[in-house]
Amino acid sequence: MTPLSVLAHLAGFVAPALGVGLLLWAGLRIRRKGRPGLGSAMQLSLLWVLGIGVLLAGLIYFGRDGKIATYAALVLIQGTVAWWLRGR
Repeated sequence: MTPLSVLAHLAGFVAPALGVGLLLWAGLRIRRKGRPGLGSAMQLSLLWVLGIGVLLAGLIYFGRDGKIATYAALVLIQGTVAWWLRGR
């Protein structure tokens, strides 16, 4: 595998976490709410890191990438964190 191929595989692996995180973060920005003390970049980083963690946990648990249960957990975890960030 070439380094470019590895990079493409990694980008494809983290893309769902970034996509869902960006949508939820945009929703937080539209509503003009957010947790005091956490800037926009920190909110987006938190959503993205947690999303990648969920994807890694799904990869370890199921032994492969792309399971619907992993994506459902991704939406559930990131949605809950976005709701928590909006709540205060």
